[in-house]
Amino acid sequence: MSESPQSEPAADSLLGGRVLVHQPPKGHRAGTDAVLLAAAAPVRAGDTVVDVGASTGAVGLMTAVRERQARLVFVERDPDLADLCRRNCIANGVEATVAVADVLDRASRRAAGLVPGSADLVLTNPPFLEEGKARLSPDPGRSAAHALPAGGLQAWLTACIALLKPKGRLVLVHRADRLAECLGAVGGKLGGLSIRFVHPDGERPAIRLLLSGVKGSRAPLAVLPPLVLHGPGGGFTPLAAAIHRGEALLPWRDS
Repeated sequence: MSESPQSEPAADSLLGGRVLVHQPPKGHRAGTDAVLLAAAAPVRAGDTVVDVGASTGAVGLMTAVRERQARLVFVERDPDLADLCRRNCIANGVEATVAVADVLDRASRRAAGLVPGSADLVLTNPPFLEEGKARLSPDPGRSAAHALPAGGLQAWLTACIALLKPKGRLVLVHRADRLAECLGAVGGKLGGLSIRFVHPDGERPAIRLLLSGVKGSRAPLAVLPPLVLHGPGGGFTPLAAAIHRGEALLPWRDS
């Protein structure tokens, strides 16, 4: 999520120019987190894919260009961003539903037509911070994009899981230091959990995690090989570069 557009949105190209996304000129902008989440999305023809907290639609659109036969639903609470998401769908030739809803509010979800147990795949990049646990930006738009109310991560992921069909999969990206909270939020609701840590380079601790789980699976947790973004010279590693060009994916184990 992000602040509402204040002026004409700027166009950014993703996946080597395969996806064009207009984004607000100020505030949060889709970048590497969105690219990694899309690369970790195991979408198949005929799937119903829900992008929760979609903002301008970058994650879902990057997923859609890989599989045009999926049914795509974007969920965004900010009406201005939702409108920009619709424009981006048209610009990229993607047919999709854009639901204006607050994922934390059951009545809002229901009013937007979000049906429990309807999704094969839910993708989400939740706001990374929670009120009372971090210093928030004084800018209201940026704060809304980056922060949840206290206990919000649990509620957010519970709502995402409720959208899944049996054997449906949730994939999320979050800060690596929120691992315990992410696991606590999905524990008992998902099985076949898999975690992939993302490191800025080969010397520093992980800064992001990708987490996947399957509704109804009883498979044990697995920690997959990490992704290292940058090599010794500061540029992307070959795998990270290929992911950003849309030429490589981040697969999960079978669950």
